[in-house]
Amino acid sequence: MTDDTAFPALLDATGIDQLRTALTSAGFTSTGIAQRLGPSATAAVSRNDYRAALRVTADGDPLATLIRLFVCAQTEPVDAVTAALAPLPLAEALTAGLVEPAPDGPGLRQGVDLEPYGDAWWVISDVPAHLRAGRPLAADHVLGAGGSSTTLAGAVPRRPVGAALDLGTGCGVQALHLAEHATRVTATDLSVRALRFAATTAALNGQQWELLHGDLTAPVTDRRFDLVVSNPPFVVGPGTATHVYRDSGRVGDGVCAELAAAADGLLTDGGMMLYLANWMHVAGEDWTERVAGWIAGTGMDGWVIQREVADPVAYVNLWLADASEGPDAHRAAAWLDWFDAQKVEAIGFGLVALRRAGHDDPLVRVEELRQPVTPPLGERIDEWFARQDWLRDRDSDGLLAARYRAATGLRLQQEASIGDDGWAVDRQIVTMTDGLRWSEEVDPLVLALIGGCDGQVAMRGQLALLAAAHDVPEAELTEAALPILTRLVERGILQPV
Repeated sequence: MTDDTAFPALLDATGIDQLRTALTSAGFTSTGIAQRLGPSATAAVSRNDYRAALRVTADGDPLATLIRLFVCAQTEPVDAVTAALAPLPLAEALTAGLVEPAPDGPGLRQGVDLEPYGDAWWVISDVPAHLRAGRPLAADHVLGAGGSSTTLAGAVPRRPVGAALDLGTGCGVQALHLAEHATRVTATDLSVRALRFAATTAALNGQQWELLHGDLTAPVTDRRFDLVVSNPPFVVGPGTATHVYRDSGRVGDGVCAELAAAADGLLTDGGMMLYLANWMHVAGEDWTERVAGWIAGTGMDGWVIQREVADPVAYVNLWLADASEGPDAHRAAAWLDWFDAQKVEAIGFGLVALRRAGHDDPLVRVEELRQPVTPPLGERIDEWFARQDWLRDRDSDGLLAARYRAATGLRLQQEASIGDDGWAVDRQIVTMTDGLRWSEEVDPLVLALIGGCDGQVAMRGQLALLAAAHDVPEAELTEAALPILTRLVERGILQPV
């Protein structure tokens, strides 16, 4: 449960109920806003273009006022804001900091970001950078629901669990999702301000979380959880900490390595940890080996997928702009000099998924996954680990005795060049159209093998038929096919029946 003494919500219980009533009765939800604005204005708002939204909310009813106030960051008349927040008294909204007097004239403006999230949730955080008129973010700025938080939320398997932990909860986005399928939710943060926002988010959405103050795992030493998630302050740099939401104070990508090392002590048997991470691509090193080294020796099964890569200049400019620090040439130069000294050529971004499965020979896979993935990614992660378990439980004879079916919707792409004898196929690529949407380059034998997998004949029989059809020794073909078969099953291109 939330410790109301240590981290009180911005409003007391009565005020929370009154605010929820105001938001609900006005229809200030994701669906209600989209219906009021219409598709065109809604799309424009997503690009930070509020002109159409302001035109369709000029009549000043409660929903229009809330949209103008908390979506478009407008200054609104006191009477209109009072009516929109009723039955919450305006005096209490001012005391809580939900709204504040405009500095440049009469009226009120937003004091926090009150954002509809999902179908029926609201998230309380600081006003985002793009609505602060270029003002630098405070050191303890608390982010709302952004791209990283929604990426992580989509990557978490949503099976029912007992105890769940959100490390570095911020305003509580991940905890909101965890409460939907966990019996108990614990959330930590180094920022007391963030914990107060999280307490408000929990209360406004009728949820109860245990909120603990401290640096990532420090408040939960000697405790174990069935599911741990984290959108940590993963920004890579020399260890300078200016903004708590992005800077861990650790040098380089150390905080992400630290989380991997902590997994064994945090997870119950069969438990999972998922977190977003940045990692350095260092000259002369294989980045996959660097990240795999975080997991080696932990006893964890691990799957790390890299989704994006940025060069150091773009990376530094991105994060300086993210905090509205502007074109700080001195700060940028110092940061880039540190990257140069560490021989950092690029910075990768992706997801780390760890599982405490108790295997003597844990599996660690680090790879790139740039293609689009059929959401939700969390289901794909569960399926990937399930396929690994299936493969682990079978030796070569077991793999050959099994029957397989080709994944639904596979597509074949051929690249060919024309010569004196006509067209000659240079490459054949099989692509999945669902799930993880892997692409696999195949030779004619593998293509024939995939095409013949209809779930009727065991793999051993399939290979015997192929060997006879192509006049190759069966034993030789079988030996060559086993690692390919393993890869096709791992990626879901072939599915055991």
